Amino acid sequence: MAFGNASGKTAVASQDADWPPAGFDTAGGQFKSPRSGPPFNRSLKNLLKGLDLFSLALGWMLAYRVIGTTGSAGTSDTLPLLALGLTGVVTSLVVMATKRLWLARVCAVRSAELEGLGQTAVITALVVLAAGQLTDYNRHDRYALVGALSSFILMIFFRAWYAWWLKRARRAGRYARRLVLVGTNGQSFQLASLIAKHPETGFDIVGVCGPRDATGQAPEMPWLGDYRDAAAAISDADANGALVVASALNPTELNYTLRSLLNTGCHVHVSSALSGISHERLLPLPLAREPLFYVEHTSLTRSQLAVKRLTDLCVATVLMLAMLPLLVALAIAIKLNDGGPVLFRQRRVGRLGKPFTLYKLRTMVPDAEKRQSELVGNNERTGPLFKVVHDPRVTRIGWWLRATSLDELPQLFNVLRGEMSLVGPRPALPQEAAQFDQELQQRGRMLPGITGLWQVEARDDPSFDSYRRLDLYYVDNWSIGLDLAIIGTTAGAVAGRALREIVARSTAS
Repeated sequence: MAFGNASGKTAVASQDADWPPAGFDTAGGQFKSPRSGPPFNRSLKNLLKGLDLFSLALGWMLAYRVIGTTGSAGTSDTLPLLALGLTGVVTSLVVMATKRLWLARVCAVRSAELEGLGQTAVITALVVLAAGQLTDYNRHDRYALVGALSSFILMIFFRAWYAWWLKRARRAGRYARRLVLVGTNGQSFQLASLIAKHPETGFDIVGVCGPRDATGQAPEMPWLGDYRDAAAAISDADANGALVVASALNPTELNYTLRSLLNTGCHVHVSSALSGISHERLLPLPLAREPLFYVEHTSLTRSQLAVKRLTDLCVATVLMLAMLPLLVALAIAIKLNDGGPVLFRQRRVGRLGKPFTLYKLRTMVPDAEKRQSELVGNNERTGPLFKVVHDPRVTRIGWWLRATSLDELPQLFNVLRGEMSLVGPRPALPQEAAQFDQELQQRGRMLPGITGLWQVEARDDPSFDSYRRLDLYYVDNWSIGLDLAIIGTTAGAVAGRALREIVARSTAS
C-alpha cells in the first residue's frame, strides 16, 4: 500500500519520535493550538440563529393576527399581547441555547434537533401561559398555543431549507471542516470513502496518520506521519479536527493520541468498529470508570407493530378525510390535462416479499412504462434503481404534483388496507427486489412506507449504497421516535422542494 506524499507546508514528524509528540508542553500540558475553527463556522451559526429569530418573530406575529385581532380584543390588549409575544421569543431563544440547538453536531442529528425544537415549543407555551395570567387578556391560552405552534412549524420549515442549502453548498466543496484521519486499517479507508461519497456531511479528509506499511487499500491522500504525529499534523495541515478510528490503534496508542489531540483544542471525532447501530441504542455503562457502552436490543414485537399500525390508521384516516376534496380536484385536473386515467397502478413488493398494487396520481403520459427502455441511457441512479430527473414523460401537471408530493396521496389507501405504512423502506419494484442480496432482503421485515429515511436524507443521491445503508439502518433501529422525526423532516423537505421547483420553473419561463 502506498500513500501520497504530504504536500505544501505539511511537516511529517519522525515515526521514531518518543511520546509525547514533538511540540507538546509537558510542563503546562498544552500543545500549540490550531485555529479554533474556520470563520464560516461562525457565519453559518449566525445564519441559523437569524433564521430561528425570524421564525419566532413571524410565528408570534401570526398568533397576534389570528388571536389578537379577533373576538373581544381591543386596542388596550395590544401592549399585553406584544409583551407576551416578546416573552415567547426570548424564552425560545434561551431554551434553544440551553439545548445547544445551534451546534453542528446537534443539528446534524435530525431526530435530536426535532426533539429539541419540540421541547422548546412546549416550554415556551407554558411560560407564555403563565405570564398571561398576569394580564387581563382572557384569550392568552389560545395566544400561547398558536404562537408556540406557529413558531415550531416555521422553524422546522426554515431549518429544512437551511439543511438543504448547506448540503448543496458542501457538495460544491464549500463549508467543509478539514480533518486528519488517524488510522490506517480497513475501517479507516471505508470511512474515508464514505466521506468522499457524501461531501454534504461537511468533512474533508486532508491526510492520514498511521503506520505507512499498513495493509489494505488506501485512498489517494497525503501521509502525514505516524499516530504520534497527529497533533502536529493538524496544525501543519491547517486542519481543525481529527477523525480517530479506535479499531486501528492499540489501547496505549489510542489514549496517548486522544490526549495529545484534546490538548490542542481541536475537534476530535472517534469512530468505533460499529456500523448500522443507532447512537440511541448505545447507553453509557462505565465499568470501574472505564468508558463502556451497553447496546440495546431492537426487535419488532407484536406490541410495537400494533402501535405502528394504530398510528398509521389514525393518521391516514384523518389525512384522507381532510384531503378528499383536494384529491377530487386533482383527479379532475389530471383528466382534463390529457384525458388519460387518473390513477397510476404498479406492482410493488411489500412486507415479507408479498406483492401488492401501489396507487399514485398519474404524473406521466399513459404509456410511460413502455417508453422507459428509451431512457435507459439517461438513468441517473446506480444499481437496480432507475430515475431520470428531467424525464420527458412527465406531464404538465405531473411536474407540479411531483414537486409537492401530492401524487403520493392515493397511497393512503394502501396504508388503510395494511399494505403500506406512513413511514418505512421505499416500496421496491419486483425487478429491483430480485437484485437485492440476502442482507438487503431484510428490509422486507417492515411494511414499505410513503416516506422513509432514504427518501428524506438521500433522495437526490444517485448512489445505491445510500439506499441500501439507510433502509437497513431504519429496519435495524426502528422506533416511534424515529418515525416521528422522519415525518417531521418530510414535511419540511416537501415544502422546501415545492418552493424550489416553483421558483426554478418561474425563472426558466
